[in-house]
Amino acid sequence: MTVVEISAPETKALLDRGEKLRLIDCREEREFALCRIEGAELIPLSIFAGAAEEQLTDKNEAIVIYCHAGVRSARAALYLSQLGFTNVRSMAGGIEAWSLEVDPAVLRY
Repeated sequence: MTVVEISAPETKALLDRGEKLRLIDCREEREFALCRIEGAELIPLSIFAGAAEEQLTDKNEAIVIYCHAGVRSARAALYLSQLGFTNVRSMAGGIEAWSLEVDPAVLRY
């Protein structure tokens, strides 16, 4: 099973068009406190396995997951795909790419 990736600019375009999607940040709380993408929900990877099943109930909804650089979000996206989620993507490059390619006001760390 492979992880479907989406770029930061492609994610921004979906949000700008008003596409219905859930933006999930799988970084840890301290990272989320530093910076985040507006409208994102936090489900840290450290508790993702339990929390995702509770918070994400529609296996067909569009979900984009991001982290700092794209590694953790790929793991989270793969996990959801294995649970039968059909429209989940990992944002390539994470919030680092978001800051570099979409919104330089977002803190880089």
